[in-house]
Amino acid sequence: MNPSSPTRHATEHESHLHAQLSAFNSAFAELGLRFRWDTATLHALASIEGEAARLATYIETHHAHLLKAYSIDFLCEAILGRKNAQAPGEWTPVQNAHQAALRQMPQEPLGWDWSEPGLPALAGA
Repeated sequence: MNPSSPTRHATEHESHLHAQLSAFNSAFAELGLRFRWDTATLHALASIEGEAARLATYIETHHAHLLKAYSIDFLCEAILGRKNAQAPGEWTPVQNAHQAALRQMPQEPLGWDWSEPGLPALAGA
């Protein structure tokens, strides 16, 4: 297997994911926050663009009581400052190699010739 194989890329991505999770969880602990993220949490937040926005959404959804004492900007800045000191950079979701390979494959018909005479056409097609 060559060095840029999908398996190697997936392993590097998993390693980066775990480093980011560890850094987030350490930042939460250092600040006395009772948050604990796992891979499911990070993947659930992945559709939100940007770490600060992900963090803000998480806090607003699961720990809104903190917003009575602190601004969302203050919390995000404090958490990300400590997180980035341990693991700079941002985790971005990557599709697994199988999904990426399927996307690149040309789509072939499933054995049906829909232009065959005698088959009903869909209205508006």
